Amino acid sequence: MKSKAAEQRERVRTALNRVRHQIGLVLGAAAGARKAAAAELAKLELEQQIVKVGMDHASTEQQHEWSRHPAAHDVFTALSGVRSAYYTDWSAGPNELRELVAANAPGPAGRPPGEWLGRVGHNPGITAPGLWRVGSVTTAGRDIARTFDVAVPLLDESHLAITSAPKTRPAIDAIVQNLLIRVLSTFEPGAVRVHLWDMGQLTAILPDLYPLSRTSALTLYDPGRLEDLLDELAGHIRRIHATGMQAGHTTLREIRRASGQRVEPFRIAVLYGNGETLEPERARELKRVATGALAAGICLIMVDVPTAVNAAVETLSLLDDRRAISSMTGTDLVVDLDPPLPSGQVIRAAGRIAEALIAKQGGPRSFADLLPTEFGKESSARELRAPVGFFEGEPVEVVIGDASPHALIGGPSGSGKTNFLYAMLGSMCARYGPDELALYLLDFKEGVSFAGLAPGRKDASWLPHARLVGVNVNTDREFGLALLRFLADELRRRSAAAKEHEVTNLADLREQDPEGHWPRIVAVIDEFQYLFAGRDGVTAQATQLLEDIARRGRSQGIHLVLASQDVAGIEAFWGKPAVFEQCTLRIAMPKARRVLAETNNAAVSAPKWHAVLNHDSGVSHGNQLAHVPDASSKNVFVDLQHKLWEKYADSFARPRLFDGAHSPILEHFPVYTGLEPNTKPRALLGQSIDVTEAACGVDLPPAPGRNIAVLGAATAEALSIMDSAARSLARQYEHGAVEFVVSCPVEACAPAVGELAERLRHEGHRVDLTEDLPARLGEIAAELSTGDTAKILLLYGVDAALPTLEAKAVGQPKSGLDHLRTLLKQGPGHGVHTIGWWRSIARLKDTLGFGGTDDIGTWAALDVQGNELSPFAAGQVVHWSPRPGRALFFDRSTHGAPEVIIPFQRPDSEGTGVS
Repeated sequence: MKSKAAEQRERVRTALNRVRHQIGLVLGAAAGARKAAAAELAKLELEQQIVKVGMDHASTEQQHEWSRHPAAHDVFTALSGVRSAYYTDWSAGPNELRELVAANAPGPAGRPPGEWLGRVGHNPGITAPGLWRVGSVTTAGRDIARTFDVAVPLLDESHLAITSAPKTRPAIDAIVQNLLIRVLSTFEPGAVRVHLWDMGQLTAILPDLYPLSRTSALTLYDPGRLEDLLDELAGHIRRIHATGMQAGHTTLREIRRASGQRVEPFRIAVLYGNGETLEPERARELKRVATGALAAGICLIMVDVPTAVNAAVETLSLLDDRRAISSMTGTDLVVDLDPPLPSGQVIRAAGRIAEALIAKQGGPRSFADLLPTEFGKESSARELRAPVGFFEGEPVEVVIGDASPHALIGGPSGSGKTNFLYAMLGSMCARYGPDELALYLLDFKEGVSFAGLAPGRKDASWLPHARLVGVNVNTDREFGLALLRFLADELRRRSAAAKEHEVTNLADLREQDPEGHWPRIVAVIDEFQYLFAGRDGVTAQATQLLEDIARRGRSQGIHLVLASQDVAGIEAFWGKPAVFEQCTLRIAMPKARRVLAETNNAAVSAPKWHAVLNHDSGVSHGNQLAHVPDASSKNVFVDLQHKLWEKYADSFARPRLFDGAHSPILEHFPVYTGLEPNTKPRALLGQSIDVTEAACGVDLPPAPGRNIAVLGAATAEALSIMDSAARSLARQYEHGAVEFVVSCPVEACAPAVGELAERLRHEGHRVDLTEDLPARLGEIAAELSTGDTAKILLLYGVDAALPTLEAKAVGQPKSGLDHLRTLLKQGPGHGVHTIGWWRSIARLKDTLGFGGTDDIGTWAALDVQGNELSPFAAGQVVHWSPRPGRALFFDRSTHGAPEVIIPFQRPDSEGTGVS
């Protein structure tokens, strides 16, 4: 059964068709008479003359001449019947039309501007008038001229095509502006969006409407980029169609009627052409857009755009600057166009609409507008959904889940990428509690973007959702690799749990295992391309892990957010699209390239502080433009963090902070503070570059080869490693149970070594700061089988002592070097372990002699090239390029390959850390 609105529209169409027919009867009477008397040429000529002049307007002489024509009787009889019928019907025509226009073009749609111009409409935009006035037609009647209004259907009903005549641009602007201000004044602010594109005009288009440009009600497009407008309209059509299909509707009008709400604004796109045919690709796209536009509440007003479209289109062809022919009244009636509305009044009216819209939307949106009224109320079982910005006053959401599992974010320096990340993270964390969302945040290069999310010296708060925060990771690509390994391990753990519960995705796993802890994991890696900066093992492993996580992570709730200033240089992914194909969510900041699809250039023209969101792998129709509010200024995000910290800090641990710019402090590691005397001491050499805050250690059991060599000339790092090894071992021996034998022939290192010796004595340990190393080594070697006290040999600059060891050996049965080799080989089995620093690989080889490499089971290399280390790494190829503040560590008893560690910060004489 038809609704009242549908019946009303049907009556309008029927009445208009009948009026058109009536007009045709009169104006086509001559043609009908000619057809009836086709065989009588004289009758045809007479009929033409009569119709041309008109019986009522002919002179007496003309009428007398016609009456003498042989066919006069038949012609007069025929015309009398037609004209009588026309005037009988037509006498009520104008009145009926006026009533129809009044009923279907109420208020601003059809009334004189004095009754509405300057007032803000209150129609919520659920239903629209069927007709919009453009002018009037005056026809001659029997006794009096009759005038009726001319109105055209728009919005849900029809597009409008306008054809100009020479020098009629001002008249066309008046037509368009009159229609737009009528539409904008009819509805409440926000119910209508106007899009303007002019092929030939670089400056203001319809300048009287420009007060609206500071709001979402008016958008202008680059004259050379019609595709931007068409892509945006196509995206609206697809989104509305998808929404309608889910609800069982085919048009936006049906959705409005069913919901009783304005779910989407009306859109009017005004296209000014120049009379020339569009490029074939643009013409095809325009035709596709026009075909689906009306169902999506989008109306096109095309000026001099000669493109045929498969949709309802009314036409208005200008004859001059005051008259036009309309398809609503037929080609034989001339429409007198309404004059332009007064410019000043239009400007003031547009200003009032803009002010009302800004007031309605609460002014420019802020970060606070992204946040919900209550924190932590959403479930992440199915997906993560959070607004990150606003478009035309409406929130624009990021959705991360099975359909769009991973995100790729691109934007050059200064484009707002960091601000976007903060807006996204803040919006998500406000909606989902830490048990629903776990964040792993890593910033490569020189970045410190995420540093404030972990506790610091000035602010003790942290983001409770963060499990890991990595900053200043400009040289530690291994830390990115460690994160990927952690995610891969977590993926395997979740996959095993899903298999055990016979489910395939996170939502079902959480349903089947409600007691388990299965939050969605989001790993944000900023400047991720630095993971693949070298052609080495790190790049190879990172590529493999990233591809695996990208493919399988979606089902287990592990999501990647990869951000970069430029993705063009990622050679590791050339020909390997596995990761990018899985990043179906693309986010392009202004001027970003190669983030969206190759042909999608929407980001090029995006304004500052905006982002183009696309959940369809970057294809143009998926574009959503969003204004991203300020989320990174002082105290903006911090205020939210404090609130979340106060709410959750008691239940969730602080995040692990990895700061590559600062050396770790040994005393801050629980593994150090928890050391106590035991039979298997462990020397701590540095911090592992890992997701967990772990110290890298070496077990020193009574077994062959359990000695440690520090290799390289980097003095500060060598002193740090020797220092942390000694201090950690000291905590694992009872007083008097160990003796530290210390030798330092390097004069520059003597103060640091003296401080360590004094510290060890202060802790109650025996320390022998020997000056005669060869003799002392001989004594220790002689006591190996009888000594009952464990000994740690701390030998600084062994290469510097080597000449002395050899020189003093002259004339003796064994040299000091022989004693050292004996202690390296046999000492560990008797509780004597050597921790020595050699400043070159060559001197270490000289110390060990032929076949002695097995006596050094553990080493930490500093400024030594990787190819020199192969003999001490079971013959494997070692990829290592020295860098300050880092060491390459290898323990042949536990390592398959060397790993990079960070030496601890060596304390000063007062116990505080120094660089």
